[in-house]
Amino acid sequence: MDNKEYLKKYLDSSKLEDGIKRLNNGEPVQYIIGNVDFYGYNFKVNKNVLIPRFETEELVERTIKYIKKYFNNKIDIVDIGTGSGCIAITLKKELNCNMDAVDISSKALEVAKENAKSNNVDINFYLGNLFDELNKKYDIIISNPPYISKDEEIMDIVKNNEPHIALYADEKGLKIYKEIIKNAHKYLKEKNILAFEIGYMQGDYLKKYSKKYFKEALIKVEKDLSGRDRFLFIINV
Repeated sequence: MDNKEYLKKYLDSSKLEDGIKRLNNGEPVQYIIGNVDFYGYNFKVNKNVLIPRFETEELVERTIKYIKKYFNNKIDIVDIGTGSGCIAITLKKELNCNMDAVDISSKALEVAKENAKSNNVDINFYLGNLFDELNKKYDIIISNPPYISKDEEIMDIVKNNEPHIALYADEKGLKIYKEIIKNAHKYLKEKNILAFEIGYMQGDYLKKYSKKYFKEALIKVEKDLSGRDRFLFIINV
């Protein structure tokens, strides 16, 4: 289905003309509709949050498999850089867990809170940078952080519409990963998993960097459906 057909399917006829105009001006169809399907659940999206993507669904699916393999009790999870809340809300729906979620953007958290309410889940949301507002230990840390290098070329429709705070990171896109990996031990239980979505050229570096802080862990870089490095798992079980 092309984008115009998609609009016709989901937009009220009174809004269709304006929707097509916005589409022609380069606005993502998901923002025009105002919501997106993720892992079978419906999420509100607007210009304050990234549009959830297939790769992130895959991150969630793989993380659930690892959790079911290694844990059989109720677990504590934190989603760092939650954005629309799609990761945190989906994990809360699918698993027996206590869920915390953090974002540095108050506007993103407003969207995430609405999504938690519409999906009927109870999540503790924190406004802050990475671990700053957290004071407990977790079984699972999961994150799809900003990971695009500031000099990397990306599609105009992404660059011109989606929030840059959720796209770009310093140090060639690696800064947030390094901060999380370096400080994670203070917020992890003895048995734990860290799960990340990563840029397709970042796997080798992040695997080596993770070894510095998790010497005994099983560290895996896994590929997405396109065959590109896309996920980093640090498994301490």
